[in-house]
Amino acid sequence: MANRASKPASLSSAIHRLPPDAVNRIAAGEVIERPAAAVKELVENALDAGATQIDVEIAHGGKSLIAITDDGSGMGPDDLALAVERHATSKLNPGADGGYDLMNIATMGFRGEALPSIGAVARLSITSRAKAGGGEGGAWRLDVDGGRLDGPAPAAFGGAGTRIEVRDLFYATPARLKFLKSDQAETTAIGDAVRRLAMARADVGVSLVSSGRKILALRPETPDADGRLKRLAAIMGRDFGDNAVAIDAQRDGARVSGFAGLPTFNRGLPDKQFLFVNGRPVRDKLIVGAVRAAYADFLARDRHPAAALFLDIPPTEVDVNVHPAKTEVRFRNAGSVRGLLITALRHALAEAGHRASTTVSGYALGKMTPRDLASQRAPQPAPQTGFSGFRPPPRPNPYMRDVYAPRGGGGADDAAPDGERGAGLRDRPSAFGAGAAPAARAEDVGGEETLTDYPLGAARAQLHETYIVAQTADGLVIVDQHAAHERLVYERMKAALEAGGAAGQGLLLPEVVDLEAEDCARLEGCLEDFARLGLVMERFGEDAMMVRETPAMLGEVDAQGLVRALAEDVKAFGDALVLKERLEEVCSSMACHGSIRSGRRLAGDEMNALLRQMEATPHSGQCNHGRPTYVELKLADIERLFGRR
Repeated sequence: MANRASKPASLSSAIHRLPPDAVNRIAAGEVIERPAAAVKELVENALDAGATQIDVEIAHGGKSLIAITDDGSGMGPDDLALAVERHATSKLNPGADGGYDLMNIATMGFRGEALPSIGAVARLSITSRAKAGGGEGGAWRLDVDGGRLDGPAPAAFGGAGTRIEVRDLFYATPARLKFLKSDQAETTAIGDAVRRLAMARADVGVSLVSSGRKILALRPETPDADGRLKRLAAIMGRDFGDNAVAIDAQRDGARVSGFAGLPTFNRGLPDKQFLFVNGRPVRDKLIVGAVRAAYADFLARDRHPAAALFLDIPPTEVDVNVHPAKTEVRFRNAGSVRGLLITALRHALAEAGHRASTTVSGYALGKMTPRDLASQRAPQPAPQTGFSGFRPPPRPNPYMRDVYAPRGGGGADDAAPDGERGAGLRDRPSAFGAGAAPAARAEDVGGEETLTDYPLGAARAQLHETYIVAQTADGLVIVDQHAAHERLVYERMKAALEAGGAAGQGLLLPEVVDLEAEDCARLEGCLEDFARLGLVMERFGEDAMMVRETPAMLGEVDAQGLVRALAEDVKAFGDALVLKERLEEVCSSMACHGSIRSGRRLAGDEMNALLRQMEATPHSGQCNHGRPTYVELKLADIERLFGRR
């Protein structure tokens, strides 16, 4: 006898309609895949109803209870009955021809699937009272249990608005219930969904309570940039609010606004990057690519900035109907939108100038703690005046003078007060000359205004031949000389590149750099790019490159180290980068390997020139890899360290 269990089940060839409950459960799997999706849909409905306060309560990660109360427009009995019917919605209205324009969506929700989908797989109750003038005046309640309706019936409900309770989610589809994650994981997902919606609408108060524990309590903010930043800081952290730059730009009828973190305020994960399209939070690869491109000059590839961008675009230019959960959108002109985001971000970062994040100084202060000197066993040195171990610097390097001296329309003097322009920083008497005390006062430098009045102050000393210590009007600044000069050189190289190329300086004797044959082949394919930056070289045999010119702005440079570093970069980045991005990578590498190194002793006027150049150069608050170039400590914070405050 044949094994009947092994035979495939026969399928009917007749086409038939599925019953409504089966249709609803199938749709529920598309729209409501987990408790967080149900919360998202219901909060969006509350926002579309004009709510100014939305309170969310959950239990067991939303599996046993989801309750959402709002003070929106509310519903009467007829609307309640329609609300749980599939594809019934108040978000779409017919046009003059009786048709519906699905490419002109201006609301959060529009499909009319959320409530019937939830009611098909859970125990749903809706209690609502319409605002004055809405008709009935009293409150009404409707229950849906696994797709079975009960009501509407009169109910008790204080004030206008709606309360929706969802109990035992997915009890009618046990298979889906098994695939839910732990209560904690589902609670986290719900919190994420609520926070995104709260970020989108700063003017709406939002609260979230989980099993009696308050997770979120946000009051309504003013509907302007200040209110939006307060809401973002409440969700993304106060540090974001302290270290964010405003974004505002327009192009082709679209506008992007919001806030982005300074490059030095970065993270190891891209989990603080948010995009809102016409008030709708979306997850789109567009923002990931745009943010990466905008911050490419400022961050290492394993670091990520924080940003919250709000895109307002004509509804006809974006399709919000491409995903059942409405978490993805499609732009009619994605390239224009991406360009707008990148341009807006880059412009805002340029406006930030030399500003660095406050978290840098906060971290530094956190590491400064008083020590019990009596417990130190090391012998105490005899009292001295000035800094112990100070040695007058050697004759200033002419290359450094040339780099920091004013050039054409830009330079250190351009950032100086009117009374000091034209004097030239390098012509000022050095506070670090032979026999001078290293802690020279700012008044010794001269000028109508003291150098301490500048944002980065007056140079006082160089520590470990690596860090410049400067005094400001209300504190002190510590500058990493290599990181700072790297950024300055990089910005000058980019400016030269945009102007048509960078000048090279010929070597008296060409220098031969031995490399692997594969590295030589890679470099050979980029020779034209290098030449535009002032690095002229050619293939020399199978396993060597001959360098004839190096970038003039780098001064004396280790050609061997520079070429080997470039070979590594080309190997790492390959040929996939477009020309401009490739050249910027080359600029960055040249700037890094050609800048003044740690351990280089600087004269006083060189240090002050570096500070003035930083103040006049965009993005000088961080090096090309996203590390801070300086730390600023306020006098009040220093006084607290010593118990003076």
